[in-house]
Amino acid sequence: MLLKLLVRYLARYKILLAGVLVFQFASALAALYLPTLNADLIDTGVTTGDVPYIVRTGLWMLLVALGQILAAIIATYCAARAAMGLGRDIRRDVYQRVSGFSEREVSGFGAGSLITRNTNDVQQVQMLAMMSATMLIMAPMMAIGGIIMALRQDVSLSWILAVSIPVLLLVAALVISRMVPLFRSFQGKLDAVNRVMREQLTGVRVVRAFVRESIEEERFRLANTDIYLVGRRVGSLFVLMFPLVMLVLNVTIVGVVWFGGVEVDAGTTEIGTLFAFMQYVGQILGGVMMASFMAIMIPRAAVSADRIGEVLDSESSLVRPENPVTEMAEPGVVAFDDVSFTYPGAEQPILSHVTFRADPGETVAVIGSTGSGKTTLVSLIPRLFDATSGSVSVQGVDVARADLDELWKGIGLVPQRPFLFSGTIASNLRFGREEATDDELWHALEIAQAADFVRERPEGLDAPIAQGGTNVSGGQRQRLAIARAIVRQPDILVFDDSFSALDLTTDARLRQALWRELPQVTKIVVAQRVSTIVDADRILVLDDGKVAGYGTHEQLLESSTTYQEIAQSQMGADESEVGA
Repeated sequence: MLLKLLVRYLARYKILLAGVLVFQFASALAALYLPTLNADLIDTGVTTGDVPYIVRTGLWMLLVALGQILAAIIATYCAARAAMGLGRDIRRDVYQRVSGFSEREVSGFGAGSLITRNTNDVQQVQMLAMMSATMLIMAPMMAIGGIIMALRQDVSLSWILAVSIPVLLLVAALVISRMVPLFRSFQGKLDAVNRVMREQLTGVRVVRAFVRESIEEERFRLANTDIYLVGRRVGSLFVLMFPLVMLVLNVTIVGVVWFGGVEVDAGTTEIGTLFAFMQYVGQILGGVMMASFMAIMIPRAAVSADRIGEVLDSESSLVRPENPVTEMAEPGVVAFDDVSFTYPGAEQPILSHVTFRADPGETVAVIGSTGSGKTTLVSLIPRLFDATSGSVSVQGVDVARADLDELWKGIGLVPQRPFLFSGTIASNLRFGREEATDDELWHALEIAQAADFVRERPEGLDAPIAQGGTNVSGGQRQRLAIARAIVRQPDILVFDDSFSALDLTTDARLRQALWRELPQVTKIVVAQRVSTIVDADRILVLDDGKVAGYGTHEQLLESSTTYQEIAQSQMGADESEVGA
């Protein structure tokens, strides 16, 4: 997967990579040429006292060194541009893939893991691409070129290289083989830390309300300790590897000096040649060391690439139709025809053979006990899930055949747990329709019974909203989410238990304003309180995923035992009779 990912994305930067190759090759040639010049300077100039030759050769060495530096700078610049572009492209593609996921895929991966994959994992692959474009090209050039140049200087000392290079490769292979499983474990532990941190930040109010700070601190400590232990083992291997590499390098240099000194003393080798051979040995082992360092990075990047590939290769269960229907034949109509839905891996369906219809301007309420399938039912309307069997039609088109953009344009959804984005009240209200005017925003706030508390803020519509809406109360957050859906001006409004944080008076005023100001809009209302849905045109009663009643409040009080039990538990038998 790592190679596939690098080839797929780096292919877009062929010119930059060609520049890296050319200038790295030029830099390597210059680096390999310098020891030979140094040997000539010593053997021909210094030993004979030829000052003009020393000056000429010295200036030429300076020019070659400057050329090497310039080539290295250009190569590094091109490599950085390509690597940063690769990281940007992968993050963009991962984001686009995740944004197309249904709730099923998001829940399967986990939000914390998806964030880690699009940040830390991409960074690992990006860093490997950067280092590969510099070290991985330079290392073989220096190693192979150094061997050739060293043999040209003195063949008799080459046996030292034949011993030291395999030893160095063996050391690197042993250490790297221990690192591969540790890197995979490290990324999993990082997911766990992010998950715990995210839960604690988003649930900070619950943690404090139940005085769970010490317990949550212990959870984080355990997750943090796990990643620390794995990281320490990885660090220990790093600490072990580089001293071993330096040991091999230094012993090799000592061997060259020892045996080369014997040859110099015997007159078979010149001093300049010995110095050049030592420099080439350093370049050869340096190239091997660079390759070893790259080999350390590759396993971790490979793990990260596998995790990124899992996201990119995952197909959303929300499949867009090949020939989508863009014309909505019956605006405002919602129809369920013998719909059943089963979550993956579940033994029992959460919805069984549900059938109902809501016509334009009507209000259809959905009520039932906890776990009866109310939220799942309304999630099928905007096609957050696909029905297991049966059909869901919105505005006269089966949602499985409808163009998703056109489908979503006609629906305003207020989820069970409304979410506000960081910004202002106005930016949150315009989330559904950016061109909405201030007058339209205020009109939506009036309907949602949110205008009063917005006016109380000095900034008005420009009042800041923290991420998740944590700087407003639960009731204010619900009303702002309702206003946001109204600003969208949809044909269908779906309220998934969106009045639960409102007091009865505000709830009644909001419902009256909705019915009065938006008589042409179809309203699907999931509710827990009977008082919220008494005035609905029809009420769908769910019990364990099955339809236990369908009709008006009065009809259900007479015909549905389940509805009677719900009404009596909330209003008392006498009040329910009055309601009837």
